[in-house]
Amino acid sequence: MPITLPETLPAFDVLRNEGVMVMSPERAARQDIRPLRIGLLNLMPKKIQTENQFARLIGATPLQIDLHLIRMTEHQTRNTAAEHMETFYRPFQELKAEKFDGLIITGAPIEHLPFEEVTYWDELCEVFDWTQTHVHSTFGVCWGGMAMINHFHGVAKHMLPKKAFGCFRHRNLAPTSPYLRGFSDDFVIPVSRWTEMRQAEIDARPGLRTLLGSEEVGPCLVEDPGHRALYIFNHFEYDSDTLKQEYDRDVANGTPINVPMNYYPEDNPTRPPLNRWRSHAHLLYGNWINEIYQTTQYEIAKIGT
Repeated sequence: MPITLPETLPAFDVLRNEGVMVMSPERAARQDIRPLRIGLLNLMPKKIQTENQFARLIGATPLQIDLHLIRMTEHQTRNTAAEHMETFYRPFQELKAEKFDGLIITGAPIEHLPFEEVTYWDELCEVFDWTQTHVHSTFGVCWGGMAMINHFHGVAKHMLPKKAFGCFRHRNLAPTSPYLRGFSDDFVIPVSRWTEMRQAEIDARPGLRTLLGSEEVGPCLVEDPGHRALYIFNHFEYDSDTLKQEYDRDVANGTPINVPMNYYPEDNPTRPPLNRWRSHAHLLYGNWINEIYQTTQYEIAKIGT
């Protein structure tokens, strides 16, 4: 089954050319199927790239997905055309009466700021609380996951002495979890962050369960059943060249940066990187969508009741 996207959204042609089934809202309306309603609260500066990455993953399952793009109400992006934002995004305050089967909250390049100093922090906390009555399952990614686990559990983020940057080996800590069906015992995930969550502090909070972790870069995927949420601190959604783009940008700007670890063949940045995480990315997000389908209310108005 396809993912429903506006035909003029850049992701529509990108995914269709990759072989992902996409469908216009007009065509979807003619089908007697209740699609899963998934929101993407996109806090990243490169909106279109992020749309493509997440739409690719959630659009690869056998279920029909109706994707809604959401932005913070007052925050204005400087990296994406205003026309694109006006055409495809809705501010949170306009849709907070609506119900969603799932919500993805992305990362944001504001790790250096305390949470309370983020300009849209108050509204984001409103979003977190709103998910408890209007969203069946929420997936917080990187900074978005750190912000959400901090809001609900008080887990602090800590600055790292240097950026965790590259592809790091992780272990499957919960092989029986439905979110990890098909996962290997050991695999690679892209990491790009200046902060960390510490395992001991997560373990000290009742109700949290770490599903994926790394000896080098710490906890990665945390389940929070009490809030119907998952928090992932690393980037399964990254394209093959996303770390390369970040590295090239910093080199061009004269920003001190290490070559991303275990990313380029023989750590040689002149060689094209190989994608070694794509299959597990599809597994994780496919499993998340499947769990939503198995457990959400058929009558969407009953979500949160």
